[in-house]
Amino acid sequence: MSDLSAEQADEQRGRMREAWETVSKGWGRQADNLRQEGMPVSAWMVDHAQLQPGLRVLDLAAGPGDTGFMAAELIAPGGLLISSDGAEGMLAVARARAEELGLRNVEFKQLELEWIDLPTADVDVILCRWGLMLTVDPAAAVSEFRRVLKPGGRLVLAVWDETEHNQAMSIPGSVLVSLELAEPPPPGGLGPFALSAPGALAELLQDGGFVDPLVEKVSIERRYPSVRDWIGETVDLSMMFNRVWTQLDGAQRQAVLAAAAERTRQFTQPDGSLVISGRCLVAVAEA
Repeated sequence: MSDLSAEQADEQRGRMREAWETVSKGWGRQADNLRQEGMPVSAWMVDHAQLQPGLRVLDLAAGPGDTGFMAAELIAPGGLLISSDGAEGMLAVARARAEELGLRNVEFKQLELEWIDLPTADVDVILCRWGLMLTVDPAAAVSEFRRVLKPGGRLVLAVWDETEHNQAMSIPGSVLVSLELAEPPPPGGLGPFALSAPGALAELLQDGGFVDPLVEKVSIERRYPSVRDWIGETVDLSMMFNRVWTQLDGAQRQAVLAAAAERTRQFTQPDGSLVISGRCLVAVAEA
């Protein structure tokens, strides 16, 4: 359970929802890059979902929707993908991408992870890539996953591993802190690494009633033509970084770029591009 009061939790959810609406257009701009970078994770998830024609699949916190769209092709004919997100802006991005792909077995819903507006035992499979660790109360979300899954249904999800394995994500924020442009995040707070501690994800799923969760690690590779492109992607995708960056003047932005370049020398290729590895925790469990 969250340590916040009900009022504090609701305020935090409201701020998060507003922030996701703010960055949804950025996620649209980066959707092709995200699909490519996240493909090893999406492929693992779809493979372990054991999909077949006719199933009902719920994709939660779907963002641009690509993991679910991979599933949609495998559950046709007769199957339905419910592609959902808490931000209407994200749903707009996903709708446009589904139209481009010509998918017809997709329904779009604005849903929150902690209270899923669907009947009990309604879906066969839940997919959730990079969403659970950003909820105010992950235990409540897992309880809802269990409720809406049919008996024997499968939950397949991904969260980010610890910061040292995801420096493309962790360095930009630490640069802001080092330059005194942002406050350090509070320990134990919301963020992409909230479920990265060893054993935390499996324990959360077991406590939520899921059977024998399998947790594995999947590596990804993030490539950028330059430091500026990497920071540009971070501005588009990160709620915190976007909020700070938009308030900086030109000199401050140059300082951030210079510090980020210094921190990533080990990842810099001879042509000036960056290759930074990342790692996710992926899990599958039965209801």
